[in-house]
Amino acid sequence: MQIISIHDPEVSSLAISALKRGELIIYPTETCYGLGADATNSQAVTKLLAYKGDRHRQVSIAVNSLSMAEQYVQVNRIARNLYQHFLPGPLTVISRSRHNTDPRLESSTGTLGVRYPQHDFALKLISTFGTPITATSANTSGKKEPYSLSDWQKYTTPTKQSLISLFIDAGPLSERPTSTVVDTTLNDPQVLRQGELFLPDLPQQSFSSSSPEETQQLAADLTYKYLNLTKKYPLIFALQGDLGAGKTQFSKGIATSLGINDNVNSPTYTLLHEYPFDTIKYHGTFYHVDTWRLSDITELESTLHLSQLLKPGNILSLEWAGKAKDTLKQYQETCVIIYLEINEIDSFTRTLTYAVSTPEWT
Repeated sequence: MQIISIHDPEVSSLAISALKRGELIIYPTETCYGLGADATNSQAVTKLLAYKGDRHRQVSIAVNSLSMAEQYVQVNRIARNLYQHFLPGPLTVISRSRHNTDPRLESSTGTLGVRYPQHDFALKLISTFGTPITATSANTSGKKEPYSLSDWQKYTTPTKQSLISLFIDAGPLSERPTSTVVDTTLNDPQVLRQGELFLPDLPQQSFSSSSPEETQQLAADLTYKYLNLTKKYPLIFALQGDLGAGKTQFSKGIATSLGINDNVNSPTYTLLHEYPFDTIKYHGTFYHVDTWRLSDITELESTLHLSQLLKPGNILSLEWAGKAKDTLKQYQETCVIIYLEINEIDSFTRTLTYAVSTPEWT
C-alpha cells in the first residue's frame, strides 16, 4: 500500500491508475475517509466487499454532477429537488438503478444510493476518472469511521490494509456524522439514516382505511413490498394505536399474505402466537406479540426471548410497540423495522401512517 499526500502533484494520476487497474483507494470526503473503487468493475467491487466484510450493507456511488447521476439512476421529481437544493453535500439519494454499475452495489429491490460529495479533491477525482466510484466509508464492518490515517490504521487489521492500493492523506478530517440517506423511490421521500444534513420534515406514508379488509390489504401490500429483505434480515412491524384501532386486523393481513390460514387473534393473554409459513420463495415463522400485559418491557427478552425470534426469514408483528421503543432502537442495525401508527377517525375510518428503518443503509 502506498500513502500519498493530497498535495503531491502525482496524487491524481496515481489514484486514476489504481482505479483503472481495479484496485481500492481511500480518499477524503466532507464526512470521513471513503473507500473508492470503480463502480462498474466487478473485480474491484469483489475486492471492496471482501474489505468491508458485511454484504448486508448497501454501497453507494459517488458522482460529480446531476447529469452523471442520471446515467446510472432514474432521477424522479423528488430526487431532482434534492440534487438542486441540497447537493453537493453530505446526502445520499436513493433512486431506481439503471443497472449500469455492478449489481452487488444495489439493494435487494433494485435501488442504488448516490453521493454528490462537497469535496474539491473527490469531485476532481471523479471528473477525471469519468466514471462513478464507490462512496462507502473506509471502515471495515463494525469498526469506527476513519477521520485520519492513524484512525484508519488503528481500527483496520493488517490483512484488510493489504487490500488497499493507495491511501490519499489529507490529514485529520473534522469528525462529522455520515451522510443523511433519503429514499426517493416512494410516493413521499423517507429518511433512512439521519446524518449531518437535516432536511425539512418529510411526510411519512399515510393511507386511509374504511374497513377491516382495507387494513388487512395494506398490511399484505407492505409485507409483499419488503418480503425480499427477509432473506437477509428479520422484519418487524411495530404497531401502535388505541384499543380497537385495528392492530390485530393489520396482523391478520400480514398472515394472509404469507399463506397462513390459521385464525389470527390478539395474543393479549398468551403474549405470543407463532405461525410457521412456507411459500415458494420464502419460509420462516410469523410471530404475533402483544406487549399490553407486560409489566416490565425487559420481559420481551427475559420471558419471550425476543433476540432468538429475530432471525432472517422471520416476521414479527409487535402490538403496543410504543412501550418497546427503546428496545426497538437496539435492533435498527440488524432488523428491518416498519413503524406503523393507526389512528381512529370514526367508527369505520382509520388513518395508517408508517415509516421504514432498514439496515441496508444504516
